[in-house]
Amino acid sequence: MSGATSSTPALKTALHHHFARLQRWGFIWALWTAVLWGAWYVPGTALWYEHPYVDIPADQQGLRLAATAVMTWVHAVMVFVFLLLWNGVLGKVGDYARTFVRFRKISKWYALASLCGGPMAIFGSYMAMGFVGPVFAAVTSLFYPVVGAVIARFWYHEKISGRAALGMAIIIMGGMVIYGPGIFGEIDITNNNAWLGYVGGVMSAIGWGSEGAVASRAMDVSDPDVGIQCRFTFEIGFWSLIILPVILLFTELPVLKLVVDTVTNDEAMLWIVLAAVCHAYSYTAFYKSFSLIGVGRGEAIGNLYAVFALIFIAAFTLQFPAWYFIVGLVLTVLGSFVMFSEPAEAIAELRDTQSIMDVT
Repeated sequence: MSGATSSTPALKTALHHHFARLQRWGFIWALWTAVLWGAWYVPGTALWYEHPYVDIPADQQGLRLAATAVMTWVHAVMVFVFLLLWNGVLGKVGDYARTFVRFRKISKWYALASLCGGPMAIFGSYMAMGFVGPVFAAVTSLFYPVVGAVIARFWYHEKISGRAALGMAIIIMGGMVIYGPGIFGEIDITNNNAWLGYVGGVMSAIGWGSEGAVASRAMDVSDPDVGIQCRFTFEIGFWSLIILPVILLFTELPVLKLVVDTVTNDEAMLWIVLAAVCHAYSYTAFYKSFSLIGVGRGEAIGNLYAVFALIFIAAFTLQFPAWYFIVGLVLTVLGSFVMFSEPAEAIAELRDTQSIMDVT
């Protein structure tokens, strides 16, 4: 009896260290998400200034939308290549194949996540960049953690503590401060096609928020590294077998010419490769963080991409950020520390375990 009593403090200490380690790694992966996601906006925007995209007149809505679909599809293919390399190095290609074929129990969630993240979020973000601008594209995506946290809360009862909610609110506020002044200078009310960019911005926020909540269902019973490759496999399938063929069959838009012009243009492919590298490993870190600290927290820390996006833009343009960047930086870092200061044990008890059993 005395032995059991004496072992209790040691057990509690061991559990505390275990939960603290999970929490620490969860936030590390989420922070890498932010760094690489912020870097993605540089090549993602630069792509619009290369042939064939720069040659498309602003008033040709259909052609620009088709071009957006093509760049999103090529982007997805390149992301898949880098994820295959990642899993090949880790020796997980076999796990990827086994996970992918288990559609009814596991990969169906990655298929749904691919619809949310690809044809909705990434496509929408490219739309927002092309029809309005990169600042607008980034600011509208800042609200995706709220979407993801709400879906996770009501769908499978992921807990959101008061401290976590406060941290998310501060991070989003920081992002608004960073991008707010720029967004008003970037929106042109005389641009009749700008509404497509606004729609794209909303699509990106809803898409990425929904993707996190949906994919997290499968990651309860699968490896995030192979899960993200399954997700991009399904996205490539949707673009290759459904979306692009439908555009070819029912419109006269030059989809094939856009594909050929893109893959044969070294400058365009360079930007796509750089964007794909950023997105592949950003997504890998993104998915890893969900299983460790939950959807809401992982997406909220990932929202620090707003800070890193401006850092990378400043590095490439050699223009120092304005004063409001410093204010936004302080707010986003403060929000992260508010969330990180939550007890590790609280993060370890995020889910209603019965909901996991019910879904899988």
